[in-house]
Amino acid sequence: MPINSSALTKIGVFYDGTYFNKASNYYLFQHERNARLNISGLHDLIRNEVAQKEGVDSRYCQIVDAHYFRGRLSANEAKDRDSLFSDRIVDDILMREGVVTHYLPLQGGHEKGVDVWFALEAYEMATYKRFDVIALVAGDGDYVPLVRKLNTLGTRVMVIGFDYSYLWNGEMHMSRTSTKLIEESSYPVLLSSVIDDRTRRNDLYVTNLFVAKSDTTVPHTPRNEMTPVVGGSEGDGSILKMLDGYGFVQANSGINLFFHMSNLMPGVHFATLRPGQRVTFEESVNDKGPCATKIAPV
Repeated sequence: MPINSSALTKIGVFYDGTYFNKASNYYLFQHERNARLNISGLHDLIRNEVAQKEGVDSRYCQIVDAHYFRGRLSANEAKDRDSLFSDRIVDDILMREGVVTHYLPLQGGHEKGVDVWFALEAYEMATYKRFDVIALVAGDGDYVPLVRKLNTLGTRVMVIGFDYSYLWNGEMHMSRTSTKLIEESSYPVLLSSVIDDRTRRNDLYVTNLFVAKSDTTVPHTPRNEMTPVVGGSEGDGSILKMLDGYGFVQANSGINLFFHMSNLMPGVHFATLRPGQRVTFEESVNDKGPCATKIAPV
């Protein structure tokens, strides 16, 4: 607890971008919340958690620095995968929340050196900016040496972790926060447990952790512009490509049609679709051109 309870408690937040994005995808596609994680709400929760742990008023707990680290596709690769728009949405949201982005090019589809850069930047900034608390949105045990180094500076470390598992396309996907990372941190916060705590279901801090349904500018999901402006005809074809919240259907006629996850038939879940799967749909047109709506597996 700070000697002067009215002194400012300076907080630095550091995101493992891939880790955070996977958790956000889980809450959008697999969890009953059916919404993406909201960075603004997460920052509010971090400030509140630090205030409780430090025994000070949350007004005196401020995030003075926030940084986001992730591997990134080249411009040409992003264009080929139709992800330029979604990447820009992410950048807009991070910029709006004052989060500084740090990208390294993906190598063979894999991140190389991002975790090392993350650790070096976090330690260097803690040294020069003298954060009272650093919040690490990360779960990998590789960050344990960083936490130990931060402890030598007298910086308290809050680990924001997510534990979850789900079955998708017959495969079990799982995230588990490193036990050692939790043990080494001053303030471990398993956010997945906080979210699933029924006693906190209506807690404002938990509610604000998720993007409101009316907010269409969510990370990695295009704006919902798929409301048809011109009626169309029924057709059938197959899923050509699945991306993050949207995809493309290849009609039997050979035309490729864009679709958004909100345009699936009731009871059809986006996460259960896969490339090559046969589907029926209604061909329509919106303000962007031809599109597919009312999509359902054959």
